[in-house]
Amino acid sequence: MPVAPVAHAEDLADFVDASPSSFHAAAEVARRLQEAGFTSLDETDAWPETAGKHLVVRDGAVIAWVVPQGASATTPVRVFGAHSDSPGFKLKPQPTTGRLGWLQAGVEIYGGPLINSWLDRELRLSGRLVLDDGSEALADSGPLLRLPQLAIHLDRGANDGLTLDKQAHTQPVWGLGAPESADLLAELAASAGIDASRIRGYDLTTADAARGALFGKDDVFFAAGRLDDLVSVHAGVVALATAADGFDGDHIPMLAVFDHEEIGSATRSGAAGPFLEDVLERIGLALGADRGERMRALASSWCVSSDVGHSVHPNFAEKHDPVVQPLLGSGPILKINANQRYATDGTGAAAWHGWCEAAGVSSQAFVSNNTVPCGSTIGPITATRLGIRTVDVGIPILSMHSARELAGVSDLFDLARVAEAFFTGTEI
Repeated sequence: MPVAPVAHAEDLADFVDASPSSFHAAAEVARRLQEAGFTSLDETDAWPETAGKHLVVRDGAVIAWVVPQGASATTPVRVFGAHSDSPGFKLKPQPTTGRLGWLQAGVEIYGGPLINSWLDRELRLSGRLVLDDGSEALADSGPLLRLPQLAIHLDRGANDGLTLDKQAHTQPVWGLGAPESADLLAELAASAGIDASRIRGYDLTTADAARGALFGKDDVFFAAGRLDDLVSVHAGVVALATAADGFDGDHIPMLAVFDHEEIGSATRSGAAGPFLEDVLERIGLALGADRGERMRALASSWCVSSDVGHSVHPNFAEKHDPVVQPLLGSGPILKINANQRYATDGTGAAAWHGWCEAAGVSSQAFVSNNTVPCGSTIGPITATRLGIRTVDVGIPILSMHSARELAGVSDLFDLARVAEAFFTGTEI
């Protein structure tokens, strides 16, 4: 494996490790881009009317952009969109539970996780704590929880069909003792260096505690938790940080990382909410745009919605289209669906292939088997909200929505290369 893709994958491992929750991911995006010269803005402040590199965080979402010196009221944007959340488990109210001498955590299912994949793994509990003065603190327990599977001796039919009750069988253990003698939130408060009595609210989710790893013949594989969709977030950050250095193009490069994609995106920080539209309007106002000029800018703009898709599976080939079968290590994918579950159309496909050609990257098509329902992404939502030309892309993976997913090392690097070509290239 060449050095550059390996280095990119190792940096992704660092990024995933620093991003166990959507709130941590947004903070890590902001940290990396600030190191690249971006200025963090607050939504409650007036924003500068000058060209420059800026970002804004809203809860577990973050948007970053570069306004070039020659930007005008009708300058279009190039949005690379992704999402910061992943399926898993979210902490309930009154979370310290247990029975029979075990301490357990009260959790509910977030999104659509492959539940059995979460068994017998060390898990982190991470997210934000909201304090009595309204301030927020990031918290991460490190390896703390585990969902222990019932031994085969006590369930002889487990290998013939494992069935997990979503309430009774998904409450992880985290210690020994009586619930009244312990406090799970105090563990989180200690990790954040704060007094647990100050906690007034929280948003805490689970993540696999194991670090991402390269493996396989010639290190062609990369496995980690939350690759859906930190793969795309990381690619966008790397690409934007590189593209922003001395950028003086005819458009505004923008990275938009949304939260809550796995549960429908209909939140203030999700793609169905107003976050992107708010940022675009404020940029337009700073450039002196009236409504007509903002609409002209959007009409010339693009959104590349990047999320993972399914690689052909060697043990379940019948689940895939019999002809269109993307494979790990063969390049990013262009996602297509006749019913517009993906926003790609002919115009978007042509543009995507142009950006891939500019980056020197091969691309693959993805389409679902007609008998298997197709998922969706932030792409159709963004196209519907803003009327912006949108194309859905990503990389192929296996074990989607598992606690630990599998990607091809070269695909990770190639996605970042195409993202950079998208940010920096001329109109296609």
